[in-house]
Amino acid sequence: MATQADITAMRRAIALAARGLGSTSPNPVVGCVITDASGHQVGEGWHQRAGGPHAEVHALREAGVLARGGTAYVTLEPCNHTGRTGPCAQALIEAGIARVVYAVADPNPQAMGGGDTLRAAGVEVAQGLLQDEAEAGNTAWLTSVREGRPFVRWKYAATLDGRIAAADGTSRWISSAESRADVHRLRAEADAVVVGGGTLRADDPHLAVRGIEGATQPLRVAVDTRAGLPPTARILDDAAPTLLVVGEDADTRHLPGVELLRLPLHDGRIGVQELLTQLYARGVRSVLLEGGPTLAGSFVAGGAVDQVVGYLAPVLLGAGPAALADAGINTITRALRLDVIDTARIGSDIRVTAVPTAVPAAPAVPTPKGA
Repeated sequence: MATQADITAMRRAIALAARGLGSTSPNPVVGCVITDASGHQVGEGWHQRAGGPHAEVHALREAGVLARGGTAYVTLEPCNHTGRTGPCAQALIEAGIARVVYAVADPNPQAMGGGDTLRAAGVEVAQGLLQDEAEAGNTAWLTSVREGRPFVRWKYAATLDGRIAAADGTSRWISSAESRADVHRLRAEADAVVVGGGTLRADDPHLAVRGIEGATQPLRVAVDTRAGLPPTARILDDAAPTLLVVGEDADTRHLPGVELLRLPLHDGRIGVQELLTQLYARGVRSVLLEGGPTLAGSFVAGGAVDQVVGYLAPVLLGAGPAALADAGINTITRALRLDVIDTARIGSDIRVTAVPTAVPAAPAVPTPKGA
Protein backbone atom coordinates (compact mmCIF):
# COMPACT_ATOMS: atom_id res chain seq x y z
CA MET A 1 0.00 0.00 0.00
CA ALA A 2 1.23 3.48 -0.85
CA THR A 3 2.45 5.59 2.04
CA GLN A 4 2.01 9.32 2.43
CA ALA A 5 5.67 9.69 1.48
CA ASP A 6 4.96 7.82 -1.77
CA ILE A 7 2.00 10.10 -2.54
CA THR A 8 4.00 13.24 -1.80
CA ALA A 9 6.86 12.15 -4.05
CA MET A 10 4.56 11.20 -6.95
CA ARG A 11 2.62 14.44 -6.66
CA ARG A 12 5.92 16.30 -6.94
CA ALA A 13 6.78 14.24 -10.03
CA ILE A 14 3.43 15.19 -11.59
CA ALA A 15 4.12 18.87 -10.92
CA LEU A 16 7.56 18.52 -12.51
CA ALA A 17 6.09 16.85 -15.60
CA ALA A 18 3.84 19.86 -16.22
CA ARG A 19 6.93 22.02 -16.77
CA GLY A 20 7.46 20.24 -20.08
CA LEU A 21 4.04 21.09 -21.53
CA GLY A 22 4.46 22.57 -24.98
CA SER A 23 8.12 21.62 -25.46
CA THR A 24 8.32 17.82 -25.56
CA SER A 25 6.07 16.87 -28.49
CA PRO A 26 5.87 14.34 -30.03
CA ASN A 27 7.08 12.86 -26.74
CA PRO A 28 5.09 12.80 -23.50
CA VAL A 29 5.59 15.04 -20.51
CA VAL A 30 7.19 13.05 -17.69
CA GLY A 31 8.40 13.87 -14.19
CA CYS A 32 10.63 11.86 -11.88
CA VAL A 33 11.60 12.07 -8.21
CA ILE A 34 14.26 9.88 -6.61
CA THR A 35 14.61 9.19 -2.89
CA ASP A 36 17.55 7.47 -1.26
CA ALA A 37 17.40 4.25 0.75
CA SER A 38 16.23 6.15 3.82
CA GLY A 39 13.44 7.94 1.95
CA HIS A 40 15.00 11.39 1.55
CA GLN A 41 14.63 13.10 -1.84
CA VAL A 42 18.00 13.23 -3.60
CA GLY A 43 17.08 13.91 -7.21
CA GLU A 44 14.34 15.17 -9.48
CA GLY A 45 13.85 15.98 -13.13
CA TRP A 46 11.45 16.26 -16.01
CA HIS A 47 11.54 15.68 -19.74
CA GLN A 48 12.37 19.14 -21.05
CA ARG A 49 12.44 18.76 -24.82
CA ALA A 50 12.10 16.10 -27.50
CA GLY A 51 15.46 14.51 -28.21
CA GLY A 52 16.85 15.53 -24.83
CA PRO A 53 17.38 13.40 -21.72
CA HIS A 54 14.29 11.85 -20.21
CA ALA A 55 13.02 12.72 -16.74
CA GLU A 56 14.66 9.69 -15.13
CA VAL A 57 18.07 10.61 -16.53
CA HIS A 58 17.87 14.16 -15.18
CA ALA A 59 16.83 12.85 -11.76
CA LEU A 60 19.56 10.18 -11.70
CA ARG A 61 22.22 12.74 -12.60
CA GLU A 62 21.13 14.91 -9.70
CA ALA A 63 20.98 11.98 -7.28
CA GLY A 64 24.35 10.49 -8.26
CA VAL A 65 25.51 7.62 -6.05
CA LEU A 66 22.71 8.35 -3.57
CA ALA A 67 20.25 6.73 -5.99
CA ARG A 68 21.63 3.24 -5.18
CA GLY A 69 19.11 1.35 -3.08
CA GLY A 70 16.56 4.11 -3.46
CA THR A 71 13.15 4.60 -5.05
CA ALA A 72 12.25 6.29 -8.32
CA TYR A 73 8.79 7.82 -8.69
CA VAL A 74 7.89 8.35 -12.35
CA THR A 75 4.67 9.66 -13.86
CA LEU A 76 4.92 7.32 -16.88
CA GLU A 77 6.29 3.79 -17.08
CA PRO A 78 10.05 4.03 -17.79
CA CYS A 79 10.70 3.50 -21.48
CA ASN A 80 12.12 0.24 -22.73
CA HIS A 81 13.56 1.19 -26.11
CA THR A 82 16.45 3.07 -27.64
CA GLY A 83 15.47 6.07 -29.72
CA ARG A 84 17.24 9.41 -29.64
CA THR A 85 18.03 8.50 -26.03
CA GLY A 86 18.65 5.18 -24.29
CA PRO A 87 16.08 3.10 -22.38
CA CYS A 88 15.26 4.59 -18.99
CA ALA A 89 14.46 1.19 -17.50
CA GLN A 90 18.07 0.14 -18.07
CA ALA A 91 19.39 3.44 -16.71
CA LEU A 92 17.47 2.89 -13.48
CA ILE A 93 18.81 -0.65 -13.19
CA GLU A 94 22.40 0.46 -13.75
CA ALA A 95 22.02 3.20 -11.13
CA GLY A 96 21.08 0.58 -8.53
CA ILE A 97 17.51 1.74 -7.97
CA ALA A 98 15.77 -0.81 -5.76
CA ARG A 99 12.16 0.24 -6.27
CA VAL A 100 10.24 1.98 -9.04
CA VAL A 101 6.76 3.43 -8.64
CA TYR A 102 5.10 4.69 -11.80
CA ALA A 103 1.65 6.20 -12.27
CA VAL A 104 0.64 5.36 -15.86
CA ALA A 105 1.52 2.38 -18.02
CA ASP A 106 3.10 3.39 -21.33
CA PRO A 107 0.61 2.66 -24.16
CA ASN A 108 3.21 3.20 -26.88
CA PRO A 109 4.05 -0.24 -28.35
CA GLN A 110 7.56 0.94 -29.21
CA ALA A 111 8.41 1.96 -25.63
CA MET A 112 6.24 -0.19 -23.36
CA GLY A 113 7.56 -3.02 -21.23
CA GLY A 114 9.85 -1.07 -18.95
CA GLY A 115 8.10 -2.41 -15.87
CA ASP A 116 8.73 -6.01 -16.94
CA THR A 117 12.40 -5.26 -17.64
CA LEU A 118 12.78 -3.76 -14.19
CA ARG A 119 11.12 -6.73 -12.50
CA ALA A 120 13.32 -9.15 -14.43
CA ALA A 121 16.35 -7.34 -13.02
CA GLY A 122 15.08 -7.74 -9.46
CA VAL A 123 13.69 -4.23 -9.04
CA GLU A 124 10.48 -3.90 -7.01
CA VAL A 125 7.84 -2.28 -9.23
CA ALA A 126 4.49 -0.72 -8.35
CA GLN A 127 2.03 0.80 -10.83
CA GLY A 128 -1.00 3.10 -10.63
CA LEU A 129 -0.16 5.56 -7.85
CA LEU A 130 -2.07 8.82 -8.58
CA GLN A 131 -2.82 7.46 -12.03
CA ASP A 132 -5.77 9.79 -12.69
CA GLU A 133 -3.75 12.88 -11.80
CA ALA A 134 -0.83 11.80 -13.95
CA GLU A 135 -3.11 10.95 -16.89
CA ALA A 136 -4.77 14.36 -16.67
CA GLY A 137 -1.40 16.07 -16.93
CA ASN A 138 -0.41 13.99 -19.94
CA THR A 139 -3.81 13.78 -21.61
CA ALA A 140 -2.75 15.21 -24.98
CA TRP A 141 0.03 12.69 -25.57
CA LEU A 142 -1.95 9.75 -24.20
CA THR A 143 -4.92 10.60 -26.42
CA SER A 144 -2.70 10.87 -29.49
CA VAL A 145 -1.16 7.45 -28.87
CA ARG A 146 -4.45 5.73 -28.08
CA GLU A 147 -6.48 7.36 -30.87
CA GLY A 148 -3.80 7.74 -33.55
CA ARG A 149 -4.71 11.40 -34.06
CA PRO A 150 -3.97 14.68 -32.30
CA PHE A 151 -5.70 15.56 -29.05
CA VAL A 152 -8.17 18.39 -29.74
CA ARG A 153 -8.99 21.08 -27.21
CA TRP A 154 -11.75 23.49 -28.29
CA LYS A 155 -11.48 26.91 -26.73
CA TYR A 156 -14.06 29.67 -26.96
CA ALA A 157 -15.05 32.86 -25.15
CA ALA A 158 -18.71 33.77 -24.77
CA THR A 159 -21.15 35.88 -22.83
CA LEU A 160 -23.16 34.29 -20.06
CA ASP A 161 -26.00 33.78 -22.55
CA GLY A 162 -23.68 31.95 -24.95
CA ARG A 163 -22.97 34.65 -27.56
CA ILE A 164 -19.51 35.03 -29.06
CA ALA A 165 -20.29 38.35 -30.76
CA ALA A 166 -23.00 40.98 -30.89
CA ALA A 167 -25.63 41.05 -33.63
CA ASP A 168 -23.50 43.54 -35.60
CA GLY A 169 -20.49 41.19 -35.46
CA THR A 170 -18.45 43.09 -32.87
CA SER A 171 -16.75 40.87 -30.31
CA ARG A 172 -13.75 42.74 -28.87
CA TRP A 173 -13.56 42.27 -26.06
CA ILE A 174 -16.07 39.85 -24.56
CA SER A 175 -13.55 38.16 -22.29
CA SER A 176 -11.24 39.79 -19.79
CA ALA A 177 -7.57 40.60 -20.32
CA GLU A 178 -6.73 37.84 -17.86
CA SER A 179 -8.69 35.30 -19.90
CA ARG A 180 -6.97 36.38 -23.09
CA ALA A 181 -3.60 35.95 -21.38
CA ASP A 182 -4.67 32.48 -20.26
CA VAL A 183 -5.41 31.57 -23.88
CA HIS A 184 -1.75 32.23 -24.69
CA ARG A 185 -0.90 29.56 -22.12
CA LEU A 186 -3.17 27.13 -23.98
CA ARG A 187 -1.48 28.05 -27.26
CA ALA A 188 1.94 27.49 -25.73
CA GLU A 189 0.89 23.98 -24.67
CA ALA A 190 -0.40 23.06 -28.15
CA ASP A 191 1.49 21.84 -31.20
CA ALA A 192 -0.97 23.54 -33.54
CA VAL A 193 -3.67 26.21 -33.40
CA VAL A 194 -6.49 25.73 -35.93
CA VAL A 195 -8.92 28.33 -37.31
CA GLY A 196 -11.28 28.41 -40.26
CA GLY A 197 -11.83 30.85 -43.08
CA GLY A 198 -14.71 32.62 -41.36
CA THR A 199 -12.57 33.55 -38.37
CA LEU A 200 -9.69 34.54 -40.64
CA ARG A 201 -11.85 36.97 -42.58
CA ALA A 202 -13.79 38.34 -39.61
CA ASP A 203 -11.00 38.77 -37.07
CA ASP A 204 -7.65 38.52 -38.92
CA PRO A 205 -6.17 36.66 -35.92
CA HIS A 206 -2.46 36.42 -35.26
CA LEU A 207 -2.51 33.18 -33.23
CA ALA A 208 1.12 33.32 -32.10
CA VAL A 209 2.01 32.98 -28.41
CA ARG A 210 2.74 36.23 -26.62
CA GLY A 211 3.75 36.99 -23.06
CA ILE A 212 5.19 33.56 -22.22
CA GLU A 213 8.96 33.51 -22.04
CA GLY A 214 10.63 30.61 -23.83
CA ALA A 215 7.39 29.33 -25.37
CA THR A 216 7.60 27.15 -28.45
CA GLN A 217 5.42 28.72 -31.11
CA PRO A 218 2.68 26.36 -32.32
CA LEU A 219 1.96 25.69 -35.96
CA ARG A 220 -0.78 28.08 -37.10
CA VAL A 221 -3.22 26.12 -39.25
CA ALA A 222 -5.67 28.06 -41.40
CA VAL A 223 -8.43 25.99 -43.01
CA ASP A 224 -9.49 28.01 -46.06
CA THR A 225 -10.84 25.74 -48.79
CA ARG A 226 -10.97 28.44 -51.47
CA ALA A 227 -7.70 30.11 -50.43
CA GLY A 228 -9.43 33.44 -49.95
CA LEU A 229 -6.85 34.52 -47.39
CA PRO A 230 -5.27 37.85 -48.40
CA PRO A 231 -1.47 38.00 -48.54
CA THR A 232 -1.59 40.72 -45.88
CA ALA A 233 -3.19 38.45 -43.27
CA ARG A 234 -1.47 38.64 -39.89
CA ILE A 235 -1.26 34.86 -39.70
CA LEU A 236 1.24 34.93 -42.59
CA ASP A 237 3.96 36.83 -40.73
CA ASP A 238 7.12 35.14 -39.46
CA ALA A 239 6.21 35.13 -35.76
CA ALA A 240 5.28 31.43 -35.98
CA PRO A 241 5.05 28.79 -38.69
CA THR A 242 1.83 28.72 -40.72
CA LEU A 243 0.14 25.98 -42.74
CA LEU A 244 -2.68 26.91 -45.12
CA VAL A 245 -5.11 24.05 -45.72
CA VAL A 246 -6.95 24.40 -49.03
CA GLY A 247 -8.92 22.36 -51.53
CA GLU A 248 -7.01 20.48 -54.20
CA ASP A 249 -7.93 22.95 -56.93
CA ALA A 250 -7.72 26.18 -54.94
CA ASP A 251 -5.93 29.05 -56.68
CA THR A 252 -3.05 30.07 -54.42
CA ARG A 253 -1.00 32.13 -56.86
CA HIS A 254 -1.59 35.22 -54.71
CA LEU A 255 0.09 33.47 -51.77
CA PRO A 256 3.63 32.69 -52.94
CA GLY A 257 5.86 31.13 -50.33
CA VAL A 258 3.01 30.02 -48.07
CA GLU A 259 3.22 26.38 -47.00
CA LEU A 260 0.16 24.58 -48.36
CA LEU A 261 -1.66 21.39 -47.55
CA ARG A 262 -4.03 20.46 -50.36
CA LEU A 263 -6.80 18.06 -49.43
CA PRO A 264 -9.72 16.65 -51.41
CA LEU A 265 -13.09 18.29 -50.88
CA HIS A 266 -16.24 16.41 -49.99
CA ASP A 267 -19.32 18.41 -50.92
CA GLY A 268 -17.07 21.45 -50.96
CA ARG A 269 -15.54 20.71 -47.60
CA ILE A 270 -12.34 19.32 -46.12
CA GLY A 271 -12.79 16.26 -43.90
CA VAL A 272 -12.04 16.76 -40.22
CA GLN A 273 -10.49 13.31 -39.84
CA GLU A 274 -8.40 13.76 -42.99
CA LEU A 275 -7.08 17.02 -41.64
CA LEU A 276 -6.22 15.47 -38.27
CA THR A 277 -4.54 12.51 -39.98
CA GLN A 278 -2.34 14.85 -42.00
CA LEU A 279 -1.44 16.91 -38.93
CA TYR A 280 -0.60 13.76 -36.99
CA ALA A 281 1.71 12.66 -39.80
CA ARG A 282 3.51 15.99 -39.41
CA GLY A 283 4.17 15.30 -35.72
CA VAL A 284 1.27 17.31 -34.33
CA ARG A 285 0.03 15.62 -31.17
CA SER A 286 -2.17 18.38 -29.73
CA VAL A 287 -4.46 20.91 -31.37
CA LEU A 288 -6.03 24.04 -29.94
CA LEU A 289 -9.18 24.69 -31.94
CA GLU A 290 -9.81 28.44 -31.99
CA GLY A 291 -12.10 28.54 -35.00
CA GLY A 292 -15.60 29.98 -34.96
CA PRO A 293 -18.88 28.17 -34.30
CA THR A 294 -19.10 26.53 -37.74
CA LEU A 295 -15.66 24.93 -37.60
CA ALA A 296 -16.24 23.91 -33.99
CA GLY A 297 -19.54 22.33 -35.00
CA SER A 298 -17.77 20.22 -37.61
CA PHE A 299 -15.25 18.95 -35.08
CA VAL A 300 -17.95 18.17 -32.52
CA ALA A 301 -20.05 16.39 -35.15
CA GLY A 302 -17.02 14.35 -36.16
CA GLY A 303 -16.38 13.20 -32.60
CA ALA A 304 -13.04 14.99 -32.66
CA VAL A 305 -13.23 17.22 -29.59
CA ASP A 306 -11.51 15.78 -26.52
CA GLN A 307 -11.76 18.78 -24.21
CA VAL A 308 -13.74 22.02 -24.10
CA VAL A 309 -12.46 25.18 -22.42
CA GLY A 310 -15.04 27.94 -22.23
CA TYR A 311 -14.39 31.43 -20.89
CA LEU A 312 -17.75 32.79 -19.74
CA ALA A 313 -17.95 36.54 -19.29
CA PRO A 314 -20.54 38.23 -17.04
CA VAL A 315 -22.12 39.92 -20.07
CA LEU A 316 -25.51 39.56 -21.76
CA LEU A 317 -26.17 40.27 -25.43
CA GLY A 318 -29.42 38.49 -26.22
CA ALA A 319 -28.58 38.26 -29.92
CA GLY A 320 -25.62 37.36 -32.09
CA PRO A 321 -23.89 34.11 -33.07
CA ALA A 322 -23.76 31.28 -30.55
CA ALA A 323 -20.52 29.58 -29.55
CA LEU A 324 -21.42 26.38 -31.40
CA ALA A 325 -23.16 26.05 -34.76
CA ASP A 326 -24.71 22.93 -36.29
CA ALA A 327 -22.96 19.90 -34.85
CA GLY A 328 -25.22 17.26 -36.36
CA ILE A 329 -27.24 16.97 -33.14
CA ASN A 330 -30.96 17.08 -33.92
CA THR A 331 -32.44 15.57 -30.77
CA ILE A 332 -31.73 15.78 -27.05
CA THR A 333 -30.88 12.09 -26.90
CA ARG A 334 -27.84 12.71 -29.11
CA ALA A 335 -26.64 15.72 -27.12
CA LEU A 336 -22.94 15.64 -26.33
CA ARG A 337 -22.86 15.40 -22.55
CA LEU A 338 -19.82 16.77 -20.73
CA ASP A 339 -18.15 16.22 -17.39
CA VAL A 340 -16.86 19.43 -15.83
CA ILE A 341 -13.36 18.70 -14.59
CA ASP A 342 -12.36 22.21 -13.52
CA THR A 343 -13.76 25.67 -12.90
CA ALA A 344 -11.68 28.75 -12.15
CA ARG A 345 -12.12 32.50 -11.80
CA ILE A 346 -9.99 34.23 -14.44
CA GLY A 347 -10.21 37.99 -14.09
CA SER A 348 -13.91 38.79 -14.20
CA ASP A 349 -14.68 35.59 -16.13
CA ILE A 350 -15.30 31.96 -15.22
CA ARG A 351 -13.23 29.36 -17.05
CA VAL A 352 -14.99 26.00 -17.38
CA THR A 353 -13.06 22.93 -18.53
CA ALA A 354 -15.05 19.87 -19.51
CA VAL A 355 -14.59 16.58 -21.35
CA PRO A 356 -17.14 14.51 -23.28
CA THR A 357 -18.69 11.66 -21.37
CA ALA A 358 -19.39 9.92 -24.68
CA VAL A 359 -19.28 10.97 -28.30
CA PRO A 360 -22.56 10.24 -30.15
CA ALA A 361 -22.04 7.92 -33.10
CA ALA A 362 -21.75 9.94 -36.29
CA PRO A 363 -20.10 9.60 -39.68
CA ALA A 364 -16.91 11.45 -40.46
CA VAL A 365 -17.93 15.07 -40.84
CA PRO A 366 -16.19 17.55 -43.15
CA THR A 367 -15.18 21.04 -42.22
CA PRO A 368 -17.60 23.77 -43.28
CA LYS A 369 -17.71 25.21 -46.76
CA GLY A 370 -15.46 28.19 -47.09
CA ALA A 371 -13.67 27.39 -43.86
